[in-house]
Amino acid sequence: MIDASAEFYELVIRDFVARYRSGETPNPCGRCNRYLRFRLAIDYAAENGFDYIATGHHVRVSRTEEGGYRLLRGVEREKDQSYFLYGLSQDDLAYLLFPVGGLKKEEVFAIARSASLSAAELPESQDLCFAIDGRTDFLFGEADFEPGPIIDLSGNRLGTHEGLPRYTIGQRRGLRIPASQPLFVVDIDPEKNALIVGNEEDLYRKTLIAEETSFISGAPPEEGLHVEAKIRYRSSPVGATFHRISSGRFALEFDEPQRAITRGQIAAIYSGDELLGGGTIAQIGGVSAEDPRA
Repeated sequence: MIDASAEFYELVIRDFVARYRSGETPNPCGRCNRYLRFRLAIDYAAENGFDYIATGHHVRVSRTEEGGYRLLRGVEREKDQSYFLYGLSQDDLAYLLFPVGGLKKEEVFAIARSASLSAAELPESQDLCFAIDGRTDFLFGEADFEPGPIIDLSGNRLGTHEGLPRYTIGQRRGLRIPASQPLFVVDIDPEKNALIVGNEEDLYRKTLIAEETSFISGAPPEEGLHVEAKIRYRSSPVGATFHRISSGRFALEFDEPQRAITRGQIAAIYSGDELLGGGTIAQIGGVSAEDPRA
């Protein structure tokens, strides 16, 4: 067993809190996989003479004609976890085995039952590993939940929020604002401690910029490549055009406007079943000069 509690606190928990304080909705699982879980496991394996590490992630690996590695979605699309593994490298994949990626959930459970493994009877969990009953508010201080204004896109004050970490882009529940039509969180302004709300149509944008990028092959896709992209784990892949901005940043221009693109989430890019890489969404819109609201 590897005690990674100190590293987990520094690399994952502190980042999680800081991103919420900056108005983002972070994805700690992707960060943990990229910077902590696999890095520590692979280093331990190399230092102690292990040839491979096997994990239960629902993904698959195949080899290229040149001898490199490709990371593919798991065969059961509903269980696929490739979205969280965009930070893996060629060196990482040389060490990793994913034995359940080519199986469906029921097949995995049948194997576990036949081997009398207790894990076969455990309920599945969708919560963050550090959440308590689905809650993470205990990570924040009292000042983080200071009430502030809820304003519309014209700057009119409509109500009072209960602390910015309780909200995310696209959220409707908990606003408690009487209105003639449903209102949703469309932006978060931590400098003014303000929650900005708008109508359903105000949630849609056609472009994003991602930072802290990583690509499975070690190199970004070619400029202008048409890819499929996921902007959250449970979202369906959608068509987009890839634009390289710099060594650590890329832009996506979607075929159709996407709802509730959220800073702090992962933008993962695919070619068919192959995960090409991804990054952390840092900016919404502002890519296309032709569309100022892109």
